[in-house]
Amino acid sequence: MDKIKNTRSFMRIVHRYLGYFLAGIMAVYSVSGILLVYRDTDFLKKEKNYDKVIDKNLSEKELGKELKIKNLEVEKAEGTILKFKQGTYDASTGQAKYSKKELPFVLDKMTKLHKAQSKDTLSPLNTFFGVSLFFFVISSFWMFNPKTKAFKRGIIFTVAGLIVSIILMFI
Repeated sequence: MDKIKNTRSFMRIVHRYLGYFLAGIMAVYSVSGILLVYRDTDFLKKEKNYDKVIDKNLSEKELGKELKIKNLEVEKAEGTILKFKQGTYDASTGQAKYSKKELPFVLDKMTKLHKAQSKDTLSPLNTFFGVSLFFFVISSFWMFNPKTKAFKRGIIFTVAGLIVSIILMFI
């Protein structure tokens, strides 16, 4: 292994090997991030049909929550049968027949990386990834000698990136 002589060599060595370690994780996060940008479209989604029995006499809001369909709207009610865009629900029997467009299994699992909450099993991975990316930000300033032209240009690009991201946040 490389010898750590000072802070600069430490940062460079850890930056290098952490970068190699995180390359696979970054590939997964980048693909899932791109997919999430298009989550409001049917890009790569396939229709899946469901036929299941759930609780009886659910309200429109409860039905949407139970079936995991956002903004479910009942279009028509015929007796105890509620008809909505994705299917039907019989309030007397609890029978729900509906369809949903979903990502394939592997892509769906990948997008769940971005949606993890502190209670999820993926939260330690998300935290580690976030801390590692922040380390990359900090350690990148030890990649070049501060007196070099490359370092000075790097600072200009850093400030430009910061300004652009702040502007885009508020637009």
